[in-house]
Amino acid sequence: MQPASYQYLQSNPDLANFVRYNPIWYRYITRDPNKIYELPREAKKFYGKTFPQQLEKISNQAQMIGMFIQLAGAMKD
Repeated sequence: MQPASYQYLQSNPDLANFVRYNPIWYRYITRDPNKIYELPREAKKFYGKTFPQQLEKISNQAQMIGMFIQLAGAMKD
């Protein structure tokens, strides 16, 4: 791995952890250092930080709250 790529990973701990969990990225970065610019996008997918993933998470939480409210209403009667 080139020193610039290594330093980039050291300055971004989330990306470094992503590479540790997905060792194939070591090979990608070593063979083509320009792949380092694709890394943040893939890491966002891995950590669930993309907009659709966050929207789905909020939707699931809203459904759960609705179910709890419905359950609380049923127990009250």
